[in-house]
Amino acid sequence: MTRLVASVTVAAALLIAAPLAARDSLGVYDGWAAFKDASPLRCYAIAKAQGSPPSPAYATVSTWPDRKVRGALHLMLSREVADKAPVRLVIGANRFTLVAKGRNAWASDARDDAAIIAALRSASRMSVSANSTKGGRFTDRYDLAGVATAMDAATVGCAKRS
Repeated sequence: MTRLVASVTVAAALLIAAPLAARDSLGVYDGWAAFKDASPLRCYAIAKAQGSPPSPAYATVSTWPDRKVRGALHLMLSREVADKAPVRLVIGANRFTLVAKGRNAWASDARDDAAIIAALRSASRMSVSANSTKGGRFTDRYDLAGVATAMDAATVGCAKRS
């Protein structure tokens, strides 16, 4: 029962935090949810960072069929990243360096995105760390329970049907 309440709470928080647009829910999977936007067509898995960061932080893995993009990671960080500061993503035993601007971070190319997606499927935790514009280092943490199913739901949600 506690897990159900937590999942519903996460879904409600994600709906509030996500940009306003026409969207369909594709499901809630533990701490992750999947949605489909109609215009432009986009499907994504999304989760809110754990704890109470100073600003809402979330992770998305998106598919944009019209742009031929599948499995693109985007992170909205809890703080603005210092100019030219490295952003470190840790997924299980895997480490990645991300590109960042402001509070946004993403993989540098499709190859890194693919490696990140593979790592997400086999790990239980993810963290992203950087130096903030206000000084000091910060870390946003994510529980990955449900991420694989949410990513699959997003992929299926945007699959072409004959």
